[in-house]
Amino acid sequence: MSDTSKVLDVAAKAGHILLENGAEISRVEDTMERIATHYGAADENFFVLSNGIFTTGDTYSKVEFIPIRASRLDKVVEVNQLSREISEGGITVEEADRRLDRINSSPDKSIWEQLAGTALGSAGFCAIFGGGYADCLASLLCGVLMYAFVILIGSKYLTKPVTNICGSMLGTALCMLLFSLGLGHSLGNMVIGTLIPLIPGVAFTNGLRDIAGEDYLAGTIRLLDASMVFFCIAVGVCLSFFIMDRLLGGTIRIDGLTADPDTYRFPVQTAAAFMGTAAFAVLFGVPRKHYFMTGLVGMIGWIVYMLVVRYTTLTVIGGTFIASLCVAILSQYCAVRKKCISTVFLICGIFPMIPGAGVFWSTLYIVKQQFASAIQSGFMAVEITFAIVLSIIIETNVREWISRRRLHGKA
Repeated sequence: MSDTSKVLDVAAKAGHILLENGAEISRVEDTMERIATHYGAADENFFVLSNGIFTTGDTYSKVEFIPIRASRLDKVVEVNQLSREISEGGITVEEADRRLDRINSSPDKSIWEQLAGTALGSAGFCAIFGGGYADCLASLLCGVLMYAFVILIGSKYLTKPVTNICGSMLGTALCMLLFSLGLGHSLGNMVIGTLIPLIPGVAFTNGLRDIAGEDYLAGTIRLLDASMVFFCIAVGVCLSFFIMDRLLGGTIRIDGLTADPDTYRFPVQTAAAFMGTAAFAVLFGVPRKHYFMTGLVGMIGWIVYMLVVRYTTLTVIGGTFIASLCVAILSQYCAVRKKCISTVFLICGIFPMIPGAGVFWSTLYIVKQQFASAIQSGFMAVEITFAIVLSIIIETNVREWISRRRLHGKA
């Protein structure tokens, strides 16, 4: 194998690991180009889609299909760090290849750590969405059992759509069981809190970032994948209620979200945002040393959102925009301070603002043929999505403008 072929194999392997584990398209392309350029293959070409990489050169051609899978942001962090070490010199192509193999084969986080993250995430986001303490407890129990099914059975024996349908069926059925036994007061809050671990936060956020970076094809594909997950979750919920209707004669109904006066208080919401965001850092595979900082970014973003929505005349859309902009800025600050990629802090920190509940309810109403309610929820979700995209675009452009000003100043 020629030296150029070895270099491009290493670059392609790095890109594969990044794309498979939740990196945005621009990061994949930049990393591959950085590695290739350092080792003397600067004239080669890389074309990255959301589920594939095309690597070509004068005597080299490789096409890889990379299915969208669960995220492991710790692998993204390690590959990014390796690429920077390569740029600084001192690492041979062979050593880089061996390190990429070690990164790719690193084990997942333990089941117990993932279940602990699920428990805190389900309870925390149930409180954020307005559930009472009993609702949060029910979501915690049901969320853990549901995610245990996803880890132990769904991820090993079922396809992604079937896993989401069966997992949401199980989680909803457990919520209805506890609700019928008197645990919990709002079935809607219990269900969305239980199912929040299934929400495709990484795919949704990276889709928005790709669109903000003018990579419309990749962004659309990722958002379509996220929409399919929402659809599968809604189908699972509807199937659970259909079965229970047959068994119990339609005695249990699911309504929209409600706001419990106890958990609506500012201190409870702040604690729930920190706990929920840090918990999802576990599920997204963030390195353990960044759990606290990701929780802090999410908590600050949610505090800004509550201050805007509760104490100004701005609507939810305005609150989402300002809070998302704050999270984007904080993510860049944390990335510099912690010498880590901003993706880690942005994806987790912005998760409370993602219109997961709105998209879920809109999809559920469509499945239930309640089209007026579906349109109302859908438009709200779209407006929130645009607010997040706009905040990311503004932060990115301001950061690039500042970088260019600094470069010109040094020149």
